[in-house]
Amino acid sequence: MSVSVPRHSQVLIVEDKPSLASVYRAHLEKAGFLCELAASQPIADAHIENSHFDAVILSLDLGGPDIASLVSAWSAKAPSASIIAVAANASINDAVDAVRAGAWDYLVKPLSRNRLVTTVTNACSLPEQQPRESVAEVSRLKPDTQGTMIGSSKAMAETRKQIEAIASSSAPAFITGESGTGKELCAQAIHDFSARANQPFIALNCGAIPHDLMESEIFGHLKGAFTGAISDREGAAAAADGGTLFLDEICEMDASLQIKLLRFLQTGTIQPVGSTHTRKVNIRIICATNRTPQTEVAEGRFREDLYFRLHVLPINLKPLRERGRDVLELASRFLSTYSGEEARAFNRFDKDALDRLLAYHWPGNIRELQNVIRQAVVLHDADVLESHMLPDHLVTAQDTHHSPATARTGRHLWQIERDAIETAIASFAGSIPKAADALGISPSTIYRKRESWAEKTA
Repeated sequence: MSVSVPRHSQVLIVEDKPSLASVYRAHLEKAGFLCELAASQPIADAHIENSHFDAVILSLDLGGPDIASLVSAWSAKAPSASIIAVAANASINDAVDAVRAGAWDYLVKPLSRNRLVTTVTNACSLPEQQPRESVAEVSRLKPDTQGTMIGSSKAMAETRKQIEAIASSSAPAFITGESGTGKELCAQAIHDFSARANQPFIALNCGAIPHDLMESEIFGHLKGAFTGAISDREGAAAAADGGTLFLDEICEMDASLQIKLLRFLQTGTIQPVGSTHTRKVNIRIICATNRTPQTEVAEGRFREDLYFRLHVLPINLKPLRERGRDVLELASRFLSTYSGEEARAFNRFDKDALDRLLAYHWPGNIRELQNVIRQAVVLHDADVLESHMLPDHLVTAQDTHHSPATARTGRHLWQIERDAIETAIASFAGSIPKAADALGISPSTIYRKRESWAEKTA
């Protein structure tokens, strides 16, 4: 595969082992780059102060105990240079810290020629490659994240702060949180507040697509590649070129496809099913899961090397029950939206309805709240949404958990969640699919939780 090196691209190689520095330089100069060597941090500092570089290859052996501070300082001195950290397996955590501090990517020794050249080429040819001040100026012209990530709680203020910090990076972001907490909305916000905002945002739910079709969905296929492939099809990765690819429920991905996704992340190239040719793409990966990724890795369901490649900039979204009065802000927004859509007159809630919304546990999180408000708006019409217009399971739940004091009586969180879910199931005459729909979660989530509760009470 041939790659196009941006004209006159300058690369600084910071490596104290002369043999490795010479090999890196030979590979890169053969590919068309102009290289300088620095065998120590002070020499590298002088180069960065006095010359322009499009990329800096930093061996973490030279970084000292505070690699994050070094990366942050160099990023400030050379805002248009993409820093690529090079780590041994033992220092992989330092590499992740480097990316969080502003490094563009990291590589793990030993480096192959193709991997080195491809990564440096990508780093030097980013469409958004520009001084950090310019990216920040673009962000300031955008609407504040308050408009898309609603809520005044401390948890939401922290989430908005993280989104704004992460948006300017090209490193992978990893969003965790329960079902219905707004992970796709968070991913969209990261994209919208980034320099890629005018490029495509493509979302795929890894749990909703059959395993045997997932590779085609991501990488595309050629006509005749498999039964049913009646024409060539562009995959999500190609469609997202220049923009962002969001992989929701990433922990649902089949093990064989995890290997191919890892190769894609390492090379920046895609190969459609049935094709012998590869294509280079420039995309940012954002992924999400409602599971605990560390547990998935520990139990062998998710590859550790893929986890380290993806889990660089983490965001954890708090469940609605931990966000206090955010539920009322969200409910008011949904009431206004759905009243307009359904041509209803609702403009506020009565006090009892607000109390019930605050008292409820919201196991389905924001998605469940949306469903509850929409159901009430569709089935009723008035100026004020009163408590009797809310679904029965909210009323029952408030009778059982009418104050936060319940949580202080020694009951575990899973027990409160179990009661809320079982109450919803009972209100739908035992129908798990109907209860799941009302709660804004999938039936499989309820089945998994029931298995977990059975183990806890056995």
